[in-house]
Amino acid sequence: GKCKHLPAKLINGGIAGIVGVTCVFPIDLAKTRLQNQRRGQQVYKSMMDCLVKTVRSEGYFGMYRGAAVNLTLVTPEKAIKLAANDFFRHHLAKDGKGLTVFKEMLAGCGAGMCQVIVTTPMEMLKIQLQDAGRLGKKHLVATNAVLSRSYNSGTVISAPRAVSATQIAKELFHTQGIQGLYKGLGATLMRDVPFSIVYFPLFANLNRLGKRSPEESSPFYWAFLSGCAAGSTAAVTVNPCDVVKTRLQSLNKGASEETYRGVVDCVSKIMQKEGPSAFLKGAGCRALVIAPLFGIAQVMYFVGVGEYILDNSPLRLLAA
Repeated sequence: GKCKHLPAKLINGGIAGIVGVTCVFPIDLAKTRLQNQRRGQQVYKSMMDCLVKTVRSEGYFGMYRGAAVNLTLVTPEKAIKLAANDFFRHHLAKDGKGLTVFKEMLAGCGAGMCQVIVTTPMEMLKIQLQDAGRLGKKHLVATNAVLSRSYNSGTVISAPRAVSATQIAKELFHTQGIQGLYKGLGATLMRDVPFSIVYFPLFANLNRLGKRSPEESSPFYWAFLSGCAAGSTAAVTVNPCDVVKTRLQSLNKGASEETYRGVVDCVSKIMQKEGPSAFLKGAGCRALVIAPLFGIAQVMYFVGVGEYILDNSPLRLLAA
């Protein structure tokens, strides 16, 4: 049988993560900004509208605000998630019998819990950077941000200041300690654990449908489609948690945007002020972000980039 060892999986996951993040980051930026909008203060009408306005006011690279944090941390995050899922699956599959769906869910749940260690601070920083350009947009549509910044210091406040992840991390750390970086941990758990619980078993079972016999692996387009389908289903399912997480994690509030004390407070305030539909904000974006991410990841496993790299590098001595 094909014994896939962990280093190969990690390389696959890492590459998949980096390729995936690069492809879909602008959509993710749109998702953050759309989720953070309150009623009556909509700057953006839709995903496309958001991307067009972002490029207009912040340039092409404006769409990649916060991508560096993600690219740096996506590999360890994927690594932890995959390694944990494998670890739990391995330990739950005693006596060589296959895993029941319940056990698959347990493994996914464990994977989700481990991954949050990296995801929460990563997303916390990413959301600050992505959302930086949304507030103070209204004053800036006409004037060029750079000009207003250099010529008349009066409007500096409204110009989105170029912030870096390190700056935000330092500020947060100074003011709130490690807790600051883990703001929204509860919401992240509420999003990632159910996500893994839905995704992993759903993928395994969809993928099984594509196999001609239990021994063969399914064709790679099937793996890609299963990844996309399972990913987008899971994404839409947990979107309400994602909205709550985005709201809890964004620090710069507009003048009239309310603050939330925690998950429960946030949920009830969104329900009161914006109605249940607010929980599906950015769901389309999220499905679009997640589907290719997981499709690409599955294809990487299928092609076995990691195995290739390991077999053709000095590292294979370590793996032997």
